[in-house]
Amino acid sequence: MLVEILTPEKKIFTGDAKGIQMPGVSGSFEVLSNHAPMISALSSGIIRVANTDGTSNNIKINSGFMECLQNKVVILVEGGELQ
Repeated sequence: MLVEILTPEKKIFTGDAKGIQMPGVSGSFEVLSNHAPMISALSSGIIRVANTDGTSNNIKINSGFMECLQNKVVILVEGGELQ
């Protein structure tokens, strides 16, 4: 699935992933390839992206929102940085 993580100023991450763990406001959750459509609010924490090549990326974020639709995940955050 395609993953994009964006702030108002810049694009933090774009790439193909097999799974993403995110800090939801009610607790951590994970989205895998071909997940059902959903929208969720995110709290501050770490997003973990499991890339299709076996590597992973950690992105520290402030609060935001995510949308999963047609095997694409778009995450809009107030601020964040690739770690």
